[in-house]
Amino acid sequence: MSQITITDLTFAYEGSYDNIFENVDLRLDTDWRLGLTGRNGRGKTTFLRLLQGLYEYSGNISSCVSFEYFPYVVENMKQMTLDVINGINAEFSHWELIRELNLLSVDEDVLYRPFSTLSSGERTKVLLAAMFLKETSFLLIDEPTDHLDLEGRKIVSEYLSSKKGFILVSHDRAFLDNCIDHILSINRTGIELRKGNFTTWWNEKEIRDRMEADDNERLKKEIGRLKDSARRTSDWSDKVEKTKIGTRNSGSKPDKGYIGHMAAKMMKRSKSIEARKNLAIEDKSKLFKDTERTYSLKISQLYFHSERLVSLEDISISYGDRTILSGIGFEIRTGDRIALTGRNGSGKSSLLKLICGEDISHAGTLWKGADLKVSFVSQDTSHLHGSIRDHCIQKDIDEALFRAILQKLGFEKAQFEKDIEDCSSGQKKKVLIAGSLCEKAHLHVWDEPLNFIDVFSRIQIEQLLLEYEPTIIFVEHDSAFCEAVATRTISLS
Repeated sequence: MSQITITDLTFAYEGSYDNIFENVDLRLDTDWRLGLTGRNGRGKTTFLRLLQGLYEYSGNISSCVSFEYFPYVVENMKQMTLDVINGINAEFSHWELIRELNLLSVDEDVLYRPFSTLSSGERTKVLLAAMFLKETSFLLIDEPTDHLDLEGRKIVSEYLSSKKGFILVSHDRAFLDNCIDHILSINRTGIELRKGNFTTWWNEKEIRDRMEADDNERLKKEIGRLKDSARRTSDWSDKVEKTKIGTRNSGSKPDKGYIGHMAAKMMKRSKSIEARKNLAIEDKSKLFKDTERTYSLKISQLYFHSERLVSLEDISISYGDRTILSGIGFEIRTGDRIALTGRNGSGKSSLLKLICGEDISHAGTLWKGADLKVSFVSQDTSHLHGSIRDHCIQKDIDEALFRAILQKLGFEKAQFEKDIEDCSSGQKKKVLIAGSLCEKAHLHVWDEPLNFIDVFSRIQIEQLLLEYEPTIIFVEHDSAFCEAVATRTISLS
C-alpha cells in the first residue's frame, strides 16, 4: 500500500478571480475505493486532471503510482474493439481480458466487432475492462454510469466492488454505496474526507448540518443581543455628552468644568464598552458555519378537469422493419408518478416523445385529454444556446423564478453570465429542469432528467416530487430516486 500526498494545493483557472481549490491537504491510500462527490461545477473533474498533472498549480502532489483516466477517447470508432483495447493497453493476456469481460457480463464476440457497433453500455464496460488490466495504475473513473441502464449499473457496481485502487466520480447513491469504502466531498468551503460509503457520509452530514444550523441560530441571537446592548451604550454616550451644555432653564449656572470632566470620563468608559461589544460581535460572526445547503424547490402544476390525462392501448412503435416495443397499454391519472424502466434501446424515450405529441410512427390507440399541457425534459441538451434571458423569452417563462430555481440548484453567480452552450453537462440539465418547473403544465414528462446532475440536486428534486406530488412520467436509471419517488413502475421488456 502506498499513498498519494497532496500538500497546500491551490488552483484557479486563468482569468478567474476565485480559487477552485485553496490550501488543500490530503493523504489518500492507493488501495482505497474512493468516491468523489460535490455540486456540479465544484471541480471534481478538475481535481482528477490536477492529479494527472494536466494543469499548473501551486502546492505539491506526490505519488509513486501513475494515474489512468476514464473515459478514454476513442479516435477511430471503426476499429475492431480488440484493436481499441490494444491501443489502450497492449500488455495483457487474452485470458485476463476474457475474465474481465465475463465479470462485466459482456460476450467475447464484441471484441471482433467494430467499436462503433457496440451499444453505449457495452462501450463503457469494454473500456473499464481495458482500464483494470493496468494493474499498477491508480484509476480515475469519471461518471461511468451516464450511459448505463439499471441492470448495467448493477453489474458495473458489483464489478467495482471487487476491485480496489480508484477514485470514482458518480452521482448515483445506490451505485456509490455498493462499491466505495471512502468518500471525498468537494464542498463550498473545502474538501472533506470520510471513511464509509455515501449513505454513511450523508447521514453524518445531515447531523452536522443540523447542529451547525442550531449553532448559527444561537450565534444570531447572541449577536442581536450584543448589537442592542452596543446601541444602548452608544445612546448613553450621546446623552452624557449633552450634559456638558447644562440645562437651559435650570435657574442656576452649572459648573461646566466639573461636568465636562465627568462627561469625558463617562464618554471614555462608554466608548470602551462599545468597542468591546463590537469586537465580541465580530468574533461571534467568525464562528458562523457556511454549510452546503439544499434549499427546497416548488412546483405549481395546473389543475386538469379529468382524473385521466393519458391512455395508451396496445401501442407498438417501429423504426423501418424493426419493432422496438409492442403491446404496451396503461393510463396516466392525476397524482401518478410513473417510472418507465427497461434496457437501453427498449423504446422508453420513443414512448415519452409519443405522449408529448411528436410524430412517432406507431400502431394502437393513444388518447390524451383535451387541452392537456405537457412539459417535457429531453435527454438531449445540444439545442441549448444563448443567455439565460434568451432562454426565458424562448420558453415564455418568468426569468426571476427561473434564476431563483437555478440558484437553489447550485448555480453560482458567474455561471449566470455564461452562454448556456458553454455550461457543463450537469448545468445544462439543470437549465432544462428549472425551465420545466417554471412551465404551467398538467403533466410533466422527463427523460433521464438526472444525467450529469449532482447528488445534492437529485435529492432536492426527489424531495420536490414527494412534497408536491405532481403528475409525472419519467425515465431514470438512478434506482434510489425511482424507489423513493415512483408510485408505479412500468417495465418495457
